[in-house]
Amino acid sequence: MEPNASNNMQPDHCLEIAPMGVHKVVPPPHRSTLQKLKSRLKETFFPDDPLLQFKRQTLGKKWILAAQYFFPILQWGPKYSFKLFKSDIVSGLTIASLAIPQGISYAKLASLPPIVGLYSSFVPPLVYAVLGSSRDLAVGPVSIASLILGSMLTQEVSPVNNPLLFLQLAFSSTFFAGLFQASLGFLRLGFIIDFLSKATLIGFMAGAAIIVSLQQLKSLLGITHFTKKMGLVPVLSSVFHNINEWSWQTILMGFCFLVFLLLTRHVSMRNPKLFWVSAGAPLVSVILSTILVFAFKAQNHGISVIGKLQEGLNPPSWNMLHFHGSNLGLVVKTGLVTGIISLTEGIAVGRTFAALKNYQVDGNKEMMAIGLMNVIGSATSCYVTTGAFSRSAVNHNAGAKTAVSNVVMSVTVMVTLLFLMPLFQYTPNVVLGAIIVTAVIGLIDLPAACQIWKIDKFDFVVMLCAFFGVVFISVQNGLAIAVAISIFKILLQVTRPKTMILGNIPGTDIFRNLHHYKDATRIPGFLILSIEAPINFANATYLKERIQRWINEYETEEDIKKQSSIHFLILDLSAVSAIDTSGVSLFKDLKKAVETKGAELVLVNPVGEVLEKLLRADDARDITGARHPLFDRWRSCGCTLINNEGPIVEQCVIMGEFVTVYFLFGIEKHRLYQQCKDKHFTLSSFNVIAYA
Repeated sequence: MEPNASNNMQPDHCLEIAPMGVHKVVPPPHRSTLQKLKSRLKETFFPDDPLLQFKRQTLGKKWILAAQYFFPILQWGPKYSFKLFKSDIVSGLTIASLAIPQGISYAKLASLPPIVGLYSSFVPPLVYAVLGSSRDLAVGPVSIASLILGSMLTQEVSPVNNPLLFLQLAFSSTFFAGLFQASLGFLRLGFIIDFLSKATLIGFMAGAAIIVSLQQLKSLLGITHFTKKMGLVPVLSSVFHNINEWSWQTILMGFCFLVFLLLTRHVSMRNPKLFWVSAGAPLVSVILSTILVFAFKAQNHGISVIGKLQEGLNPPSWNMLHFHGSNLGLVVKTGLVTGIISLTEGIAVGRTFAALKNYQVDGNKEMMAIGLMNVIGSATSCYVTTGAFSRSAVNHNAGAKTAVSNVVMSVTVMVTLLFLMPLFQYTPNVVLGAIIVTAVIGLIDLPAACQIWKIDKFDFVVMLCAFFGVVFISVQNGLAIAVAISIFKILLQVTRPKTMILGNIPGTDIFRNLHHYKDATRIPGFLILSIEAPINFANATYLKERIQRWINEYETEEDIKKQSSIHFLILDLSAVSAIDTSGVSLFKDLKKAVETKGAELVLVNPVGEVLEKLLRADDARDITGARHPLFDRWRSCGCTLINNEGPIVEQCVIMGEFVTVYFLFGIEKHRLYQQCKDKHFTLSSFNVIAYA
């Protein structure tokens, strides 16, 4: 139809015709199902695109890059210099002074022979230096994994009555922990550990720190008959039911060294340049206490000591691994739990210090490195190890430049194993307990807990569930409860997505949440809603009910105000990133529901994937309906409707059969309705969005 013809059909006093361009929004380019599947798998398993570096490279260069990818030492090793080594040897010796007493202490926390803690501080750091990508991570036993390993295995096997079987199960659990960790990295399934949210970890770590500290009351008070349970009530009950076993000599020594360790920790926290004060304090405590016990024969006066330790390097233990029998389920479960916890801690610590030094840590490579480290460790008399925060912080503050600091620490531990083991024979257990308490206190992060309370109350509840679950039930059950609540939160967000009613900001063409922006106003006859989540089978029913409730509330309010009823239900889909068949059915049902009320459904701003599926599912015109007269006439004329006060139509966007017409703000709606009525067009005959 020509513009002149259109003018002849329209009264001069009502509307004029002026040319205007048409902006058509087309669906995304066609892709086959295989292409879509390939793209989805790439984004799921290879979001970092590790193969990008191999593009446009020669075959020889690709082999070099592949070797560097799996063995990061080949990347930084050729550039290593004596200047870097001077920094690494200082940091390595510093963390060794911390790792030796902590290794012995954490092994006792896991109910293992103390020598196993030193074994675990020798081989794993060497493996990580070759495979790891973090420059600051200091590898070795950690308190939480030690506690979980010991508590889970102790429930089935007594380390006192059957020490050999307990040791075998510990090595087997370490093997399965490493196998699980390496598999996550190799299969690029690291997103699984993301289910341990920050709130969960903070609550879990704080609860575990309390339990670990309470367990040390056995050493700090000199109690010989102590409960094997981990809960707060059993531990305190055991403490006060065995008052007759308390040793004042042990209490005095424990109190003195605990105060000394806490003071050194406080000094280092106040002045990070004095990091060496807290780093060397555990070793100084071990040396001083050993000298005191030896000089005064304190072992004869109620102070228990470690006893004689085996000299020599790690003996092989692959023949001690259990892959069958009645305890297989126990070691698999223990390995799974300790593997997840230690992996989460190690990656979190590595990323923390990488961010401080502005370099990248590859999460999947870290999983493979930590996993293979534990697999190899299980065959060399080591139990579960990972990157410890306290040692890594000391390593970072001491100026570590590369993973060679782990090698220096490992060599120092090797020298200790070969030549210095007799010196630890008179080391008192009470000092080891004090070292553990001082180390785990740092896991209680009160500022972070307050920040969570300030930001998200639901996350705070998750944190408290993790904390109280660990403290009052058990470590593994507390963790399971917190993870379950976190998953429930995710399911709640998926199945109950947010919807909001939008209104116009006066003087603009911007639409915002009516309950957020007090200046926003509703447009008579139009109910504009925004959906802020993907639409799928899990939330389609809820969205249908919620939108119907929005409509009912709108009609009730309009009846009270005696204004016009709803003419259009407009859904803003700009935040809907995906849709499935249930979502498509939702729109079909909504269209039928609003048509029974004499209104129309308008879909606005659907993204590419959503638009593509809607168009594909709309062969029967169940969603968009037939062509509308005004849409056809406007399209054939290629013009803009003008009234005597200026343009009414500012812009038209055609998206297949989805039509959005934006009217200039400031135009009175009743005049537009009257003009359309004069031209024999009713608002129910075309899809239109009128902005006030």
